[in-house]
Amino acid sequence: MALGWATLALAALLSQAADDPETRVVEYLEAHVRPGQPVVVSTLYNEVFTAPEERAALERLFNTFFKIPLFVAQFQQAEGRPPSLAELSEQFGFHVPGEANVLLRIMGSDPRMPRFLERDPGTGEITRVDVSAITSHPRFGKLLERSLAGLVGKAAPPLALEAFDGSSLSPARFEGKPRLVYFWFTGCPPCLSTTPLLVKVYARYAPKGLEIVAVNADRVLRLPYSDEQRNAYVRKLGIGFPVAYETPEVEKTWGPISVFPTLFFVDRDGIVVEQLVAAQDEATLSAVIEKLLVQ
Repeated sequence: MALGWATLALAALLSQAADDPETRVVEYLEAHVRPGQPVVVSTLYNEVFTAPEERAALERLFNTFFKIPLFVAQFQQAEGRPPSLAELSEQFGFHVPGEANVLLRIMGSDPRMPRFLERDPGTGEITRVDVSAITSHPRFGKLLERSLAGLVGKAAPPLALEAFDGSSLSPARFEGKPRLVYFWFTGCPPCLSTTPLLVKVYARYAPKGLEIVAVNADRVLRLPYSDEQRNAYVRKLGIGFPVAYETPEVEKTWGPISVFPTLFFVDRDGIVVEQLVAAQDEATLSAVIEKLLVQ
């Protein structure tokens, strides 16, 4: 009887996987990637994946594909090592087994992409990142330069956002106030460790004038989290500062943002004085905020 139930459970899992459009796209790509041959997305879109849900999954992976070099370079700069396949999957919400590996294979097979990483032939893990190959590339170089610290010393772009509670956050709300703009997404493990620290420092520094606004990137990244899941996250962590949805306009003016979390510290005059990427500890956050408050 136990074997029968196990067989039924396995069949249910296989059926569920077959019904998942992203799984179908990834499995097709895994079977058809050829060294030296670029994947032609328009052909896949017009001839292979014709169902709306499949096309939506394909578009998400296509948009993600061009963020991977920026993420890998930012991660290398911030952590001093390459990201693991698991960390890559966490950042981009890859839920299909082997999905990160497939996208890296496509990247390595496409002659249009810079050769910016080396991988272990057995495990597929990234062993070396050539950041200079990305910074010197005409497509990625300027984007990476800006994403690492391109706003520091410049006026912060305006923030016009819709909060989770349906209210509007206008740029006027933050004028003349020192503030921390925090970009995150719901399933981000480094965000899960950083957000509780922001709750703590907000309680300490809000009476001194600090504002924090948490900008959620789920929609821009096309991640499958619901409003209820997002609100449950806010309730569980006791977030008391405004939490809002990122928009494509905000991504364009503040980004590109390829590593989550990314934090911008803006002084009373509206100048970005510091930018941090990846998980942060409380001491680092407090030190930057204290400098921000006296400027």
